[in-house]
Amino acid sequence: MLVKRNAGTAATRASLSRRLNGLSANGLSARTAGLGETVDRRGFLKTSGLAAGGMAALSALPAAMIRKAEAGPTLPNVEVVTRKNVCTHCSVGCTVIAEVQNGVWTGQEPGWESPISQGAHCAKGASVRELTKGERRVKYPMKLVDGQWQRISWDQAIEEIGTKLLEIRQQSGPDATFWLGSAKFSNEGAYLFRKLAAFWGTNNVDHQARICHSTTVAGVANTWGYGAMTNSYNDIQNAKALLIIGGNPAEAHPVSLPHMLRGKEHNRAPFIVIDPRFTRTAAHATDYVRIRPGTDIPVTWGILWHIFENGWEDKEYIRQRVYGMDEIRAEVKKWDPATVEKVSGVPGEQLYRVAEALAKNRPSTVIWCMGITQKTTGTANVRALSILQLALGNIGVAGGGANIYRGHCNVQGATDFGLDVSTLPSYYGLAEGAWKHFCRVWDVDYDWMKSRFGSKELMEAKGIPTTRWFDGVTYKPEEIEQPSPLKAMVVFGHGGNTVTRMPEMLKGLQQLSLLVIADPHPTTFAAFKDRKNGTYILPACTQFETDGSRTCSNRSMQWGEKVVEPIFESKDDYTIIYLLARKFGFADEMFKHITVEETRPVPEDILREINRGCLSTGYTGQSPERLKMHMKHQADFDKITMQATSGPLKGEYYGLPWPCWGHPELRHPGCAVLYDTSKHVMEGGGVFRARFGVERNGVSLLADGSYSKGSEIEDGYPEFTMAMLRKLGWDKDLTAAEMRVIQAIGGDKVDEVSWQTDLSMGIIRVALKHGCSPHGNAKARAVAWNLPDPVPLHREPIYSPRPELVKEYPAIEDRRDYRLPQLARSLQFKIADSDIRQRFPFILTSGRLVEYEGGGEETRSNPWLAELQQSMFVEINPKDAERLGIRDGGMVWVYGPEDNSKARMRALVTERIGAGTVFMPFHFSGYWQGNSLRENYPPGTDPIVLGEPANGVTTYGYDPMTFMQETKVTLCRVEPA
Repeated sequence: MLVKRNAGTAATRASLSRRLNGLSANGLSARTAGLGETVDRRGFLKTSGLAAGGMAALSALPAAMIRKAEAGPTLPNVEVVTRKNVCTHCSVGCTVIAEVQNGVWTGQEPGWESPISQGAHCAKGASVRELTKGERRVKYPMKLVDGQWQRISWDQAIEEIGTKLLEIRQQSGPDATFWLGSAKFSNEGAYLFRKLAAFWGTNNVDHQARICHSTTVAGVANTWGYGAMTNSYNDIQNAKALLIIGGNPAEAHPVSLPHMLRGKEHNRAPFIVIDPRFTRTAAHATDYVRIRPGTDIPVTWGILWHIFENGWEDKEYIRQRVYGMDEIRAEVKKWDPATVEKVSGVPGEQLYRVAEALAKNRPSTVIWCMGITQKTTGTANVRALSILQLALGNIGVAGGGANIYRGHCNVQGATDFGLDVSTLPSYYGLAEGAWKHFCRVWDVDYDWMKSRFGSKELMEAKGIPTTRWFDGVTYKPEEIEQPSPLKAMVVFGHGGNTVTRMPEMLKGLQQLSLLVIADPHPTTFAAFKDRKNGTYILPACTQFETDGSRTCSNRSMQWGEKVVEPIFESKDDYTIIYLLARKFGFADEMFKHITVEETRPVPEDILREINRGCLSTGYTGQSPERLKMHMKHQADFDKITMQATSGPLKGEYYGLPWPCWGHPELRHPGCAVLYDTSKHVMEGGGVFRARFGVERNGVSLLADGSYSKGSEIEDGYPEFTMAMLRKLGWDKDLTAAEMRVIQAIGGDKVDEVSWQTDLSMGIIRVALKHGCSPHGNAKARAVAWNLPDPVPLHREPIYSPRPELVKEYPAIEDRRDYRLPQLARSLQFKIADSDIRQRFPFILTSGRLVEYEGGGEETRSNPWLAELQQSMFVEINPKDAERLGIRDGGMVWVYGPEDNSKARMRALVTERIGAGTVFMPFHFSGYWQGNSLRENYPPGTDPIVLGEPANGVTTYGYDPMTFMQETKVTLCRVEPA
């Protein structure tokens, strides 16, 4: 699966070797020289340490914990211990088999038995062993003093950081600190970080999902109940047609691609790619559709127009399981082929072929990624695609589904466990009932918890999201709906180059009184020289140096075993969070039911607390013991259904994909395909969740004659409560112990205790016993009346390249949310009425590369990956390049329309991108407006490859539901440098 971008030239290779020399005390040129002119898969795996032979002899190790890991060839006659973990890059969840000798990771194999990765690795996965060698890692705690980095002890770091945070809390309130978590956390780390923010007294806590799939979560959860991928990578092999829109799995999720290609080849399935750019995924397409960025809804409605016109929709499915489709028909009617082509540029006959392929080759699956989500219409885009699948009857069936490819290795799990300004773990929200539920789970007094917040109103109010944390610093106090602007930020595992409007972000960064970075690498946050004091870096270790679970994109959980001890002076996330909580004075309360060994909370205990409290998503049956058994018996699982066909786990789905109902002892198998009525609920079946009531304007919201196999209620039904159990006479099935818990929770309102708040899980158990889903059986909502656009509408981007369309398809009205003002229509109209389109004639879009991931600090610090992609670049069409006098490989300036922004990089002249549009990868940082920032990094930690960040020239624009930023469509200008 190693895909090489460009063999390069000898001169280019030599230039990298020269750059590598001097980056650290010993240099890296000797290591890269062996890679030669080209790097094939076998050579890469060999030189990166995945096969026998390697880079250096294994030296004797000191007994001290503070050490440098010298990985090398396997030593003869020294015991080799194998440990199984999960790749720390994308969300596919590839198994990594580590070979360890004397506490050092000396060899690596892919997980051949893994039902997900099946022995495959991409370039990033093949090189993960480098993470524990630590050549460019943060090695010890540091603080910035008058612009110089100084080494300090852990005790000093925690004492000074804690004292300063407590001072800010005392002077400005708990909401003056922003807690930025990470999709690199384990599930247990993410849960603990959200719990830390709650005990601190704020909802200003967020992570990477805000900038990648927050709109997916909002869109699909508001359509059928849960905000997650409905099927799995493996299940795509059952699809009879595949539609990939706004995603490039060949580079972003390489090991998912074999599943997709098997579906294509085995089923002779149409493989349709819709994208502004002819990607590596598009190279596999049977039909490639190039669209104008920002026109996803017109194209989706254009497909649905043909489906409705030809009567290809699944009428019975819609009648039984969908609410509001007639209102969708009325909107879709407006998007005839001529109108769609006028707006999107896609010919009507091409969309007819797409519609016909999807309709006549069912089940068909739709796959999307950030090309759909990172828009001002992100939530509406997601809803439109979801409605398309409902119209075709493709949700709740194998081979169908909304297969949403998440980004980082645990962005799904971190989202599920509440690293989100709008909810507590497991999507309970922030209302009083949600807080009381978690106070019961945590065994703390609700009034004490309330006292930790500035007020009850703030306790139940959404926080400031990561896309706009810097506005929370720089805006006038009267513009921010909290007692004080942000004064401090604590960042765990999150890059600084991931937000749009970076010039504005730098102003916010400069104004912070305190910045704390906990990360294996210093990140972009540490590289800007405007801060001279008040910055601390804490060396957090990677997930290979600790243990815990992570959740793949398909909702499966996998337990990662610690491969080696944390290197140098690094500590794991659990320990750092505990040390902060202890300094803040609430560690005893926070860890009341979690074992702490010295200063390290035990992750198994954290997961058991998750199992006790996260009922709403069914994160209750996946005990650490069950997850470890799944990792041990990977070979027993079918490679397509992901169900164990033999062994002690027979009948269970790999990783117990949530919801996995009830106590672990109930042995629910997990749900491989959500909302699948063909199976009994105790076999992984389910129905759409009843979370929006039972009736709307006199029309039932419950399913009509549709129910899961074996259900004793053969129709729709609301979610289960004690009142419902009593009405059905099923309350007699509760045990005495379960009734005592329910009565203790409900008091004089026992009937109001629901399946989500019953900590005995008796209500869930009884519902399952009678073949019912605890969350009820409703219709999916084609019309979501609680959203800004109940029916998804096309709205032109804020920086529209078609100003003549702005008045016809305007942005939403300006509004307030997330404690901040949101500009939309006023800004869009102002831009459309100006000469910006003439001065910035190109559409700018962005995306991933196979070699790097996220903000790129980690992967650009890896010499094996750095060798494969050495420069930041902008893709430009040959016609545009010729007109502007730009040559392939030449340096150009890319200018943005805000803040006099600009970025200098190489031009890649290619027909992959259409005329009038340019593309930039978003993994780079370390240069700013033409100047290198290398000297600003702490010595020895600067990434090997530096480049200008794409977000240095991106612009204002936010989705109204989630404040997702608009990175996939704005305007720019390109000139030769």
